[in-house]
Amino acid sequence: MILAANAAVGVITETNAEKALEELRAYQADVATVLRNGCFSILPATELVPGDIVEVSVGCKVPADLRMVEMLSDQLRVDQAILTGESCSVEKDLVCTVTTNAVYQDKTNILFSGTVVVSGRARAIVVGVGANTAMGSIRDSMLQTADEATPLKKKLDEFGTFLAKVIAGICVLVWVVNIGHFRDPAHGGFLQGAIHYFKIAVALAVAAIPEGLPAVVTTCLALGTKRMARLNAIVRSLPSVETLGCTTVICSDKTGTLTTNMMSVSKICVVHSVHHGAMLAEYNVSGTTYAPEGFIFDNGGMQLEFPAQHPCLLQIAMCSALCNESVLQYNPDKGDYEKIGESTEVALRVLAEKVGLPGFDSMPSALNVLSKHERASYCNHYWENQFKKVSVLEFSRDRKLMSVLYSRKNMEVMFSKGAPESIISRCTSILCNDDGSTVPLTTTIQAELEARLRSFAGKETLRCLALALKRMPSGQQTLSLDDEKDLTFIGMVGMLDPPREEVKNAMLSCMSAGIRVIVVTGDNRSTAESLCRKIGAFDHLVDFSGHSYTASEFEELSPLQQTLALQRMALFTRVEPSHKRMLVEALQHQNEVVAMTGDGVNDAPALKKADIGIAMGSGTAVAKSASDMVLADDNFASIVAAVAEGRAIYNNTKQFIRYMISSNIGEVVCIFVAAVLGIPDTLAPVQLLWVNLVTDGLPATAIGFNKQDSDVMRAKPRKVGEAVVTGWLFFRYLVIGAYVGLATVAGFIWWFVYADSGPKLPYSELMNFDTCSTRETMYPCSVFDDRHPSTVSMTVLVVVEMFNALNNLSENQSLLVIPPWSNLWLVASIILTMLLHILILYVHPLSVLFSVTPLSWAEWTVVLYLSFPVIIIDEVLKFFSRNSCGMRFKFRLRRAELLPKREIRDK
Repeated sequence: MILAANAAVGVITETNAEKALEELRAYQADVATVLRNGCFSILPATELVPGDIVEVSVGCKVPADLRMVEMLSDQLRVDQAILTGESCSVEKDLVCTVTTNAVYQDKTNILFSGTVVVSGRARAIVVGVGANTAMGSIRDSMLQTADEATPLKKKLDEFGTFLAKVIAGICVLVWVVNIGHFRDPAHGGFLQGAIHYFKIAVALAVAAIPEGLPAVVTTCLALGTKRMARLNAIVRSLPSVETLGCTTVICSDKTGTLTTNMMSVSKICVVHSVHHGAMLAEYNVSGTTYAPEGFIFDNGGMQLEFPAQHPCLLQIAMCSALCNESVLQYNPDKGDYEKIGESTEVALRVLAEKVGLPGFDSMPSALNVLSKHERASYCNHYWENQFKKVSVLEFSRDRKLMSVLYSRKNMEVMFSKGAPESIISRCTSILCNDDGSTVPLTTTIQAELEARLRSFAGKETLRCLALALKRMPSGQQTLSLDDEKDLTFIGMVGMLDPPREEVKNAMLSCMSAGIRVIVVTGDNRSTAESLCRKIGAFDHLVDFSGHSYTASEFEELSPLQQTLALQRMALFTRVEPSHKRMLVEALQHQNEVVAMTGDGVNDAPALKKADIGIAMGSGTAVAKSASDMVLADDNFASIVAAVAEGRAIYNNTKQFIRYMISSNIGEVVCIFVAAVLGIPDTLAPVQLLWVNLVTDGLPATAIGFNKQDSDVMRAKPRKVGEAVVTGWLFFRYLVIGAYVGLATVAGFIWWFVYADSGPKLPYSELMNFDTCSTRETMYPCSVFDDRHPSTVSMTVLVVVEMFNALNNLSENQSLLVIPPWSNLWLVASIILTMLLHILILYVHPLSVLFSVTPLSWAEWTVVLYLSFPVIIIDEVLKFFSRNSCGMRFKFRLRRAELLPKREIRDK
């Protein structure tokens, strides 16, 4: 059953891995507008060949890698975040790239397959299809990535190999030690004697091999995945749960992981009054997503109750709603607000919703009663219904602004938005926020606005837009470039892809746990550095010099410099998918255990290559399929909880391995000592199987429920090469195991020699039991077939293992500190195990099957006397461990094949 379950899990995992490649197809365009036979026609995108001329426009998914040849609008902008991770759409042009070692971001004349056109229209020539596209290279990269064994799997494999060698050695030794007994008359000949002791050697192997270990490891990992699912971390690969526990570096994608990947207006600057010198007013805007939820605060941090009562804020809301080509809508299937068009324009639509409408005392709280579908663009629709659009002047690269002419009640107004320097240079007057008056724009006010712009764009790296309006002559129906002058300045907004609120504390927790965080992004360096400062997790760095590298800078370093740079790196910018994978490989060569987070198609190769790939729940299907774990809430903070869980699982894994191995060593010692002393077999093979599978398995599984240590996230990550079983720990196994074995043999001998209900044989008679039939004795030979002694031995073995299970509540903490009831599952499993054991003792058909017999109270008393000391012995060993004696104790019999070799990670 265990083998069948493991095989099924393996098949499902493999199938999921292949799905990552299939889901890449979702990013391929279905159709393309292609020039064939002298005219444009719509054909399946799969029919494109290099050299075809293709036309693309707003909303199109680019069908192949294309080179621009003709611009059919003033500009063309493409959202290529899924490929490069850039937070803003990118402007494309016809100019060839002259940069050496150009990355995707530098290729401004290339349209990449799978990206989306957000504004404009153009014609381009096909330069790459299928595997020869940027998306195709991602597919190839994922195909080339082989899955590697997790640290736990490697160590368990090492330990299994070591255990097999030891067991094989002991089995051969037991057989060789008893060669002198092969000719004993009881066996009926040399060959029969050899076969008899071969059976004992096989029984020894049964005793030594922890058959339940794979099942218990799988169960423990499954329990961990269940707990992590409650923490919004959905695990797709069981062994990766434990891998998190030894993670030393997290390479975090920026866009969509540390940020929301939703442009949001965070600052507003308006002219408050000019009567007492130029005085600017600044407002902060809360809310970091496309949801129209958030408030506007003044510079003192006071929330504005009715923002629309402020003249400039009202006009900014009107201009944001009317000078806008985007759409904001609510998707009930995803339960989220979505954009169509430019993210900066959608941010302005959301701002208009946050300002609300004028003239209603209940604003903006009245908006909360609307359904989410109505609420998405309620205020925007209000303004669009109040005005009638007459004419539009599209955005162009030379003007850097767009203007829209609207008519309302025989009054014509032109609203303009664009780059602040373009708008301010065309303004002759300004709107004052204190009284709504319009006053001339002086050089003093202009200088102050430009200084504030430099602060927004430079220090805070906000993307800035300025808004303006102009009263037009009544009845005007068209707009010309000459109309874009003598404007009235309304205000300036600063927007950004905001950091997630919970990220700072999560990153600080990682660092306190000894885990380094490297931010990896396709965005430019200044934007990324500003975001890192906003997060606040990199405050320990005075500046980013020596800690921040672009991909091209890093590639130019010598191998030695790259090694040093990797040890200090905190930020890696302007990267392509291949760079992310290269970074993961370079860190792995330095024996780091790397977790990679991401959400885009561009992250998939690195997610697959990393020791553990972590995808965002809202990310692309490709990223999720290539990952080991998915964060359902997109929350970077969930990683910290998952790391703590991973560490706890590893600690529990060590505890139940220790429990099972020390118990199995006891069984080996029991059979070995019995064979060396020449006494009858203490345990039948069926009894060994019962102890191994039933009485071992239940408590071992329950140890997986041990609670996390309080300092689990304050310890450094364990080293990859650290053996599951260290020298001191193995010595502890031997001491406990030796006692378990000797106590089991002692119970067997006690019944023959001392028990009132036993034959009270001299010890010498017990050692010569096999010659009983060939000589005269004072007792019948049938006494050696009595089931009482093996029942006492088996019961001692079961009870001593139950006490040993209590020892494993913690590796080093005393039972006085962590009492048994701290893990009620363990207490319940011990009770259930004892009930099962009593069942086979006292129910007749079962007692015959297992060759056991009921025990008297006197026999149970001896069983308890022999079993309890295992707790006292382990408490003494724990005391030495806590006082570091165990750590200093160099029990090194390595190379003598007694301890598993520590292997350094693959080169």
